[in-house]
Amino acid sequence: MDFANYWQISDLVTKSLFFILLALSIISWVTGIVRVLQSRKLARYVADDLSEQIKVKRSELANADAASRRLITEQALLKHIGRYRYISEHGLPILGTTAAIAPFIGLFGTVWGIFHALNNIGMSGQAELGQVAGPVGEALIMTGLGIAVAIPAVVFYNLSVRINRRVMYQANDRAHDLLAQSAEISSTQSLIDNPPTTTATQATAVKGGTTDTLENKRKEHYQSSAPSQL
Repeated sequence: MDFANYWQISDLVTKSLFFILLALSIISWVTGIVRVLQSRKLARYVADDLSEQIKVKRSELANADAASRRLITEQALLKHIGRYRYISEHGLPILGTTAAIAPFIGLFGTVWGIFHALNNIGMSGQAELGQVAGPVGEALIMTGLGIAVAIPAVVFYNLSVRINRRVMYQANDRAHDLLAQSAEISSTQSLIDNPPTTTATQATAVKGGTTDTLENKRKEHYQSSAPSQL
C-alpha cells in the first residue's frame, strides 16, 4: 500500500479531509498538553489561593455582623469555585469535539475513496481482485488517520477531566474548612461583643435565696439551743 500513489490519485475532497485531520491532530496535541499542564498547576495552588481570597474578604467585613459575614463568605466561595471550574475547562470542548468527529471524517474519506476507486474500475471495465483490492485498501488509510487523530484527543480529555476533579475536590474541601473557621470566628466575636451578664431578676432571686437560707439556719440553731436553756 503506497500512500504517495494514493495521494497522487486522490481528488480535492480527499486531500481536504486529510488536511482537516492533520489540523485537528495538531490542535488536539497542543491543546491537550497545555490543558494537562495548566490543570496540574491549578491543582497545586487552588486551596491556598482560595484561602488568600477569603482572608482578604474577611478583613473587609470586620465591622459586619455574624450573619452578614457568613452570607458574604459563602457567596465569595461560590464565586471563586465557579471561576476555578471555568478555568479548568478551557480547551476541553476542542478535545471532546476532535475525539468525536475525527473517526467520522476519516470514515467519510474512506467511503469517498472507495466510491472513486470503484467508479474508476467500472469505467476501465476490469474487475480483477488485484485491481479492486489495491484502491480500496488505499482508501482505508483515511479511516486509520481519523482513529489516529481521535485516540490522543480522548486520552488528553480523560486525563484533564481526572485532574479537574481533583481540583474541584480540593477547592470544595478547603471551602468547607473556611466556612467552619468563619463560624468559629463569628461565635468568638459574638461572645466578645456580648459577654454573659447576670440580670437584676437573677441577682434578686439569688439574694433572696441566700437570705432565706440564713434565716432557716438561725431558726434551726434557736430550736436546737432552746431545750438546753430550759
